[in-house]
Amino acid sequence: MPKVKSLDELRSLREQVKEEISTRIETGTTIIVGMGTCGIAAGARDTMQAILRELDKLQITAHVRTVGCIGMCAREPLVDIEQAGKPRVTYGNVTVDMVPRLIQEHLKNGRVVEEWVVGRKTTDEIGL
Repeated sequence: MPKVKSLDELRSLREQVKEEISTRIETGTTIIVGMGTCGIAAGARDTMQAILRELDKLQITAHVRTVGCIGMCAREPLVDIEQAGKPRVTYGNVTVDMVPRLIQEHLKNGRVVEEWVVGRKTTDEIGL
């Protein structure tokens, strides 16, 4: 994160963080895109942009964030979807072409796209 050089920058950062927290609380949905060098090389930037476009197109509010490498480089781009009260689902090898179905099925219809799942984590497993 860049250094904050003025009070106005600090206020702006504060508002941005408040908005992000509010989105997470209100929607209960977070989409996490692996953006380590392995993910970027596999097309994660394009995948993330496609996710943002699809969310906007379908008017779905979700918090989208990035993380570094988690060690499953062969399965990049990795996309995790966390929803309140549901297991965290990790999808592997997510290309731009897969994004519309992923968002429609998982977020709109509430159905996990089983053939793309590479992992799950229940709230019990993550200490919630």
